Amino acid sequence: MFEEMRTFVLFADEGSVQKVAKRLPLTQPAVSRQIQRFEQALGVTLLDRRQKPPVLTPAGREVLARSRDILADFEEMKAIAGAPEPSGLFRLGVAKGLAHESLAGELGSMMAQFPKVSMRLKSGWSHELAEQFQSGHLDAAILLSDGSRYPDAEHIGDERLVIIGAASNFPDPEDRTWVLSPEPCDARRRLADLLAGQRQQLTIAAEVEDAGMQLALVRKGFGFGLMPMRLFESMRPEGIEEIRISDRDLHLDVVMLRSPHLGSMSKVAGAVSAIARGFIAGRQSDIS
Repeated sequence: MFEEMRTFVLFADEGSVQKVAKRLPLTQPAVSRQIQRFEQALGVTLLDRRQKPPVLTPAGREVLARSRDILADFEEMKAIAGAPEPSGLFRLGVAKGLAHESLAGELGSMMAQFPKVSMRLKSGWSHELAEQFQSGHLDAAILLSDGSRYPDAEHIGDERLVIIGAASNFPDPEDRTWVLSPEPCDARRRLADLLAGQRQQLTIAAEVEDAGMQLALVRKGFGFGLMPMRLFESMRPEGIEEIRISDRDLHLDVVMLRSPHLGSMSKVAGAVSAIARGFIAGRQSDIS
């Protein structure tokens, strides 16, 4: 069905069966038959043939956009499959909120598949890593986003966040304090937006980067904190409870930026993407 899909995309680009027939090359009836077979396979009318020349129907415009994506992905897949064994240095950035020992372990295991590749791993705040990626200092970066940034990035998953507090410590909204990472922490900004929508202040009791110290301070009642749902459910830290202060869920998009010039290193980037997806979903990735 790829040939029929390509013919349909060519028709949308050229606007006439005659021009498509010259480019392929096929006879004009053969071009028409391929488009008709594509319509039959999808069970939808893609062209309004009442007009001369035919124009795309609303469904046709939707199918066109998806077809372009599918064909582009297929070409990328062919390029990766036919590329030589990757070798050299692969520079990967990982947002601080995602830099966890279990992710490091999986990345280390993955590198055994690429004996000629060495990895340079860098953690940092998402906007800093994005700047380094844009300047060419990183080959790929796994970032946290509020959904408004990095529109061209690959979506990896959703990082759900939970508000945590010491058991039996439930102060009134105006008395709440927080134990959070320093600015420009992505999760902290997300929380600030949530509180602003409820006309509540974000009062900081402690700014600490170390997750273990944050948890200890929350347990001692210094204030509420934030924790990824995947870690909260796996750890179930003693003396800590999930706190609900809003009906809205707190979450961040996990996205991946990839250089368009990776060549054979695209295989490494693909393996990293698979690991990141499994990590966020709370399962081990199968990248073999």
